[in-house]
Amino acid sequence: MGAAIMNMLNWRVEIPNVKLNNGRDMPALGYGTWMGVNSQFVFETTEIPKMEDCLSYAIDIGYRHVDTAHLYRVEPEIGAVINKKIKEGVCSREDLFVTTKVWQDHHRPEAVVESCRASLRRMNLDYVDQLLMHWPMSISDEGVDEKIDYVETWRGFEKVLEKGLAKSIGVSNFTVDQLKRLLANCKTPPATNQVEINLTLGQKELVDFCQSQKIVVVAYSPFGRMVPSRETPNSPEPKLNNPTMVAIAKKHGKTVTQVTLRYLYQRGIVTIPKTVTKSRVLENASIFDFTLDKEDVAAIAKFDIGSRTVRPIFWQDFTNYPFDKVPLEKNMEIPPAFLKWKNGKNLNID
Repeated sequence: MGAAIMNMLNWRVEIPNVKLNNGRDMPALGYGTWMGVNSQFVFETTEIPKMEDCLSYAIDIGYRHVDTAHLYRVEPEIGAVINKKIKEGVCSREDLFVTTKVWQDHHRPEAVVESCRASLRRMNLDYVDQLLMHWPMSISDEGVDEKIDYVETWRGFEKVLEKGLAKSIGVSNFTVDQLKRLLANCKTPPATNQVEINLTLGQKELVDFCQSQKIVVVAYSPFGRMVPSRETPNSPEPKLNNPTMVAIAKKHGKTVTQVTLRYLYQRGIVTIPKTVTKSRVLENASIFDFTLDKEDVAAIAKFDIGSRTVRPIFWQDFTNYPFDKVPLEKNMEIPPAFLKWKNGKNLNID
């Protein structure tokens, strides 16, 4: 066991890059830092130390892409790990691709700049490699629909780019129609669109459109409800023990989750899986040494039934909500934790 652990610690992964429409490189797989919420929509903070440890390990073994957001509360920890690794000589700042996101209550153009500066302060960085508009809706920290046009918000992102606070700008959770309208009314097109994509939610139309416009698609929740932490009684297949997926994994000497990430990679999609287990950090990045054949791809594609894992229905009546609406007996209130918060594992940092 000791030798196996030492071997894992000494491992190195080679993660290829994809080219953004501004000429910059983005690693095709990153480390996601969303810690999640419990059933009462309270943010989980107990495993933040494990996340810090795993992020440190990820950078040690060759990860260079880190995805976070103001909402995630962990920008201070992310910055501390990054600066420690730079100080140790493991990597330089230029080696890393750091993404963060602007929350809904900062959609006025001047507030976008303010949000970016605050994120940089929390991470102790001079710039981020990418700044994303987290959602197309604008909602105040009191829960009021501000109805700010995301095209207007984008002016703030272009200003962030001009000021050098971010090297790339993009969006998240945007639909085809929203992207078309943004593209028709911007000076700088978004470099990426970060959306939920997994085996049950393939989003082919959206992916095809983005790729036709040279917008890189980044998949969050790439495992969907496949993993036990997300599984529900009526979760659609595939699960981790799905016979089709197990057979494909066995054929290639890989795990079901590795097959999943490889499938998305072969679709030209960047993934940002999260984990607080070191062995899975290594496993997730060990997908670039095999190729799924046509039969594998065809079999996996059949799982796509348009089933979402992430559906924040408490926002569905707000202007520019991007998903289809679900019938409700009464309106759901926005959980307080999505309106106002402090940052860091002790929730004491502005």
